[in-house]
Amino acid sequence: MTLQPIETKSATLRNKMRTFSFEVVSSNKEGKILNKKSVSANYFVEDLGNGIILEMIEIPGGIFMMGSQENEKDRNINEGPLHQVKISSFFMGKYLITQEQYYAIIGNNPSNFRGNKNPVEEVSWQNAVKFCQKLSQRTGKIYTLPSEAQWEYACRSKTITPFYFGDNITTDLVNYNGNYPYGLASKEQWRKKTTEVGTFPPNAFGLYDMSGNLWEWCLDTWHNNYQGAPSDGSPWFSNSMIPRHVLRGGSWFNSAKDCRSASRNCNFDHGNDYGFRVVTAPLLWN
Repeated sequence: MTLQPIETKSATLRNKMRTFSFEVVSSNKEGKILNKKSVSANYFVEDLGNGIILEMIEIPGGIFMMGSQENEKDRNINEGPLHQVKISSFFMGKYLITQEQYYAIIGNNPSNFRGNKNPVEEVSWQNAVKFCQKLSQRTGKIYTLPSEAQWEYACRSKTITPFYFGDNITTDLVNYNGNYPYGLASKEQWRKKTTEVGTFPPNAFGLYDMSGNLWEWCLDTWHNNYQGAPSDGSPWFSNSMIPRHVLRGGSWFNSAKDCRSASRNCNFDHGNDYGFRVVTAPLLWN
């Protein structure tokens, strides 16, 4: 009798991986586009039924400095100390979870700004975790919210500038409150609502809206700084009886400075400027 090799879930996935090409832009201190370049990323697709899909981008592992430089404009003390973190490869949602994706898994839509392709908002941390649990049951893979370190690593996509686009942003690049620009940028429009996912250019990993549109829940509980933070990219929890959880990325409601890659926030509850995206890793599947 000949024994056949057992095909693991990660091996099966590798055979189903796809590649997409996209354009990455870089900006100057006024937020104006300096140049564009074409890059590509690998991804796989989860079928959620009724023509609704979830695209998961492969994020290569690496080492980065988490937090902000002490001389970064509008730096908050909670963004330090700057520290080195090693991240293992994982997959992250190409977009914020949309309203149609949320409905496909949970069966309701709590959003204020309605639109199938708009990101779901008014979702608490607990309900974001519930979505991940139900998505895991549906797919047979383990999905979670990203750790704060995974989120910043993915957001930065190998950049060290205040924004993944470069030194500044405009409302042509990010959905934020244009009445409050960053640095040398000029005042611009304020849309006063979310925009459809994929409206603005992605970062170098192929992720959209990592700055602006909605704050994104992370798995971690809030700490006032990074003193004692894990160096392996794992989530960091506290023993608080009523923990606040980390939010990253800024939103349609916030100023440009809140959309910096290092900017941090936290809360207990839901809001119409809070959303989330999911992550998974092949090591969790077998």
